Amino acid sequence: MVVGRRSALQLKDINDRNAEIVAAREMLFKALATYRNPHLLAETCAAGQLRRLECSWAIEQSIIGTYQVQNEFGAAGDRISQLQQQIRQDGLTVIAGCDSEDELDFLFPEITRIHNHDLAALDIWQNQIDWMNALPPSELKQLQSADFSKSNLAVIGDKKSAATALAIPDEQLFYENLRPKSHFYALRTQLELMLDRQQREDYENYIIEQGEIAGHKSLVSSNLEKASDLAVANLFYYFRIRDESEEELELANTP
Repeated sequence: MVVGRRSALQLKDINDRNAEIVAAREMLFKALATYRNPHLLAETCAAGQLRRLECSWAIEQSIIGTYQVQNEFGAAGDRISQLQQQIRQDGLTVIAGCDSEDELDFLFPEITRIHNHDLAALDIWQNQIDWMNALPPSELKQLQSADFSKSNLAVIGDKKSAATALAIPDEQLFYENLRPKSHFYALRTQLELMLDRQQREDYENYIIEQGEIAGHKSLVSSNLEKASDLAVANLFYYFRIRDESEEELELANTP
């Protein structure tokens, strides 16, 4: 599909070129619908869902690229923003379907990588699109005719990628360090908090409320804002288990 798009860009007639790009985009939309088929996703385990959804995100990026080469920067920027939201929501859906430690062992490093790298890369792309959209037509034309494929940065990046290809990913090391410090439910919740900052705010409010009841004066908003996602998740489950135990005790003592 990328080769086809490159061939289309070589066409001198603007109408022919746009027709080729539009045709390629229609094929991509069909492929996207296939990969996001809800019935197929529902029949797949959490790990399988993630891999299938990653394919759909890659297709979506190719669709965005078709808008970019047509200088439709508004459409490209809008789809990048939608894709970022989609990735976060898809991630939360996958996490909700994770019901075993074996699945979590796979998902935790993968989703952490998606958060730290893929979403960050989309932020950079969004900024690039906004910058290109603000360029005068003459400067945009010069930029599009430039060839960066043989730049020193590209060569350095290739060497660095080759050198680190066999190294253990940082996300895997991060997870292996966290795992002994918590339990399945808190680790799974940490992933949710990573993708949904609003949910973290709700958890913090619960911890502050329970902390006041228990007399923990240090559990205030200013301190929790500095805490890691894992710390917030652990505190949440500490108080939730405590509440459930107290409720069971009250029921047992009720005549």
